[in-house]
Amino acid sequence: MRNTVDINANILTWAIDRAGYDLLEFTEKMPKVTEWLSGEKKPTVKQLEQFSKKVHLPFGYLFLPEPPKEKLPIPFFRTNGKQAEKVSVNVYDTILLLQQRQNWLKEYLDDNGYEPLDFVGKFKGSNDIPAIVNSIRITLGLTEDWARHFKTWQESLNHLVKSIEDKGIITVFNGVVENNTSRTLEVDECRGFVLVDDLAPFMFINNSDGKAAQLFTIVHELAHIWTGHSAGFDFRKLQPANEPIEVLCDKVAAEFLVPEKTFEEIWTKNPSIKFCSRFFKVSEIVIARRALDTRKISKEQFFSFYEEYKNREFSKKQNQGTGGDFYATARKRISLTFASHVNNAVKTGQLLYRDAYKLTSMKGDTFDKFFAKTI
Repeated sequence: MRNTVDINANILTWAIDRAGYDLLEFTEKMPKVTEWLSGEKKPTVKQLEQFSKKVHLPFGYLFLPEPPKEKLPIPFFRTNGKQAEKVSVNVYDTILLLQQRQNWLKEYLDDNGYEPLDFVGKFKGSNDIPAIVNSIRITLGLTEDWARHFKTWQESLNHLVKSIEDKGIITVFNGVVENNTSRTLEVDECRGFVLVDDLAPFMFINNSDGKAAQLFTIVHELAHIWTGHSAGFDFRKLQPANEPIEVLCDKVAAEFLVPEKTFEEIWTKNPSIKFCSRFFKVSEIVIARRALDTRKISKEQFFSFYEEYKNREFSKKQNQGTGGDFYATARKRISLTFASHVNNAVKTGQLLYRDAYKLTSMKGDTFDKFFAKTI
């Protein structure tokens, strides 16, 4: 007879709900769970291992006497709504993953004599938008018209990310949990989040989002670092939550990307979203947001344009198909700056390969090939 184990039914139902499944639908697909819940039968260890993988829960949690109280480690703001008390397990696990990476990096940098970054929290408690924008530009080595030196806004986006990483801000792009393509991160739930720290600040951008929206999210997150506030946000239709810090960061992002004074001059000469997009080297959706902020267009016009633009970009993405270079994708999922620190730690014996595998979500030949191709 196979060895079976006692299990708390409350833990099972909690785990199913935590993973975002409907209990009835789940038990229809896994009928054995109904028998476990009723006490008619007990699961084997192997069956429980399969169950834990299905609900994305560490195996040991299933033997707790009662469900643990999981609390979001950072505020998570909702557009037109209250601060979220709960997010999907995929977003939750991604936040925890980056916290683990951040905790390791903080300790590593501290042990190796790195100094705190003086710009982190430099404007905590301040509402001086021009001063915050100016400080971000100076720190990143950018002039007010920096983006206009590039041919396209995509090129300006790449340059911005490189400038950010060069200053020690870890910038992660991913649309799934680690490398698991079956665990997607829904854009409407999470456009991004930022974990503020004066040694190792981390920014996360949902790579499933359109590149146009990613640009605004990145600068919004920079504003969070400068004002010293960790947070996550859904940022629906590029609209901030009705929270003072979110409104402030939103205004900083708008002024950084499209300075109001210059925008007024250019719009007066040619009130065209497309023309201004080419001039400022930002996407049309960012210009539309600026036009809304400065009352050049109404909310109705902005939302109409937003939907049209989103559908247009979605069609382009569909036509491009799927696939791509795993290692190029992994560079964005891990961050080159973070990968460099991991590589140095492994080479100097400060980090075991076993732990490096865990930190990078890669192992064996994949890990070796990634670093050979990347660093």
